[in-house]
Amino acid sequence: MREKLLERGSDSLADYELLEMLLFFAMPKGDTKPLAKALINRFGSFANVLSAPQQALLDTRGLGVHSVSAIKLVEAAALRLARAEVLEQPVLNTWDKLIAYLTAAMAREKTELFRILFLDSRNRLIADEAQARGTVNHTPVYPREVVKRALELHATAIILVHNHPSGDPSPSRADIEMTRMVKEAASVLSVTLHDHLIIGNGRWLSFRAEGLL
Repeated sequence: MREKLLERGSDSLADYELLEMLLFFAMPKGDTKPLAKALINRFGSFANVLSAPQQALLDTRGLGVHSVSAIKLVEAAALRLARAEVLEQPVLNTWDKLIAYLTAAMAREKTELFRILFLDSRNRLIADEAQARGTVNHTPVYPREVVKRALELHATAIILVHNHPSGDPSPSRADIEMTRMVKEAASVLSVTLHDHLIIGNGRWLSFRAEGLL
C-alpha cells in the first residue's frame, strides 16, 4: 500500500486502506485491516472515523491511546490545512474554502457549537474562536460578550457560525432573534456583522443570502 500511495496517489486507496495504514503506523504489530473495516462500518465513513468523539473511539474494541491519538492527529492536521486556505486572504474572496473548512470543523458535531470569525479592516481572519457549546438544539449566546471580544481583538467585522446537529440548516426563531441582537449591539460600536452561517450535514445556510440580515 505504501508503494501504491507514493506512486499512484491517495485516490488509488480505498477509505479502509487509508485507515488501515494509519492504524498500522500507531500499532505496527498485527493485521489492522479488520479493525479499519470495522471502524468504517461503525462510523459510516473515513471522515466520520476521524471526527468521531474521542471517548467513542477509546471505547471501541481494538483501539487504544496510541491509535486514537493518531486518528485525532490526522483530524487536527486536516482542519489546520483547511483553515490555512482562508488565512492571509480576504475571507469574502475565499468563500468556498471557508465553507469547506467550517463544514469539516462543525458538520459532524453532535451538539451545537457556536463560533465567531473576527476580521480586520481588509476582511482577513484575525481569529476563529469557539464561544460556546450547547445541547443538540440550543447554544446560549450573549451579544455583549461577542462585541466585547471583537473590541479586544480590534476586529472591524465578524461572521457568526453555528451548526445544527439535525443536519437541517434552517434557522429557528431563536437564531434569527439572536442574530438581530448581535447585529444591533455590534453596529453601535462600528463592528459589521457580515453574515451568520448555519452548518448542517452537507448543507449550509447564509443569513445574508437568505435576506435575513
